[in-house]
Amino acid sequence: MTPYLSKSALLVSLMALGACTGSPSGGLEVSASHDPESVLVSVGPCFGFCPVYDVRIGSDGMVAFTGKRHTAELGDRTLRGRASLYSDLKAELTPFKPADGETATIACAAAMSDTSTYTITWTNGAGLPTTAVLKSRCPAGPGHALDAILNGLPQRLGIDAWAKQTTRPDTSRG
Repeated sequence: MTPYLSKSALLVSLMALGACTGSPSGGLEVSASHDPESVLVSVGPCFGFCPVYDVRIGSDGMVAFTGKRHTAELGDRTLRGRASLYSDLKAELTPFKPADGETATIACAAAMSDTSTYTITWTNGAGLPTTAVLKSRCPAGPGHALDAILNGLPQRLGIDAWAKQTTRPDTSRG
């Protein structure tokens, strides 16, 4: 007698396997749903001792900071922001957001080459990133208003003490 599975048992087995993914260790793990929406702002290096950090604001109000160089705090820190923080920020940044899945540079009338670069990445609920890039200290042009929003972001998010410019004797500029 040849063993077989009924159609319904086969369907249930296939659905169960579809909910699992391989892990790096070779075992099986249940796949997680996508992360909530978020906005990641990365502040890149400049020619001097500018703070270099990432800050992610989740749709749940969670703020995650990673100090990389020239910040008062190095490494990862988190705090719970007010519930409307994400939606307020998202609304303010919407005019500068490229089409979903695209990457665009926001124009600045007179961008200075030795300043930090802001990289803003919006990630939707499906995990699709959309990115805008802007040189900081934009004095005019479409990027001027965005620069003002991003310049005030540390205080607004409550990470200004963590992101504060700090020069360490063992760390080079740039």
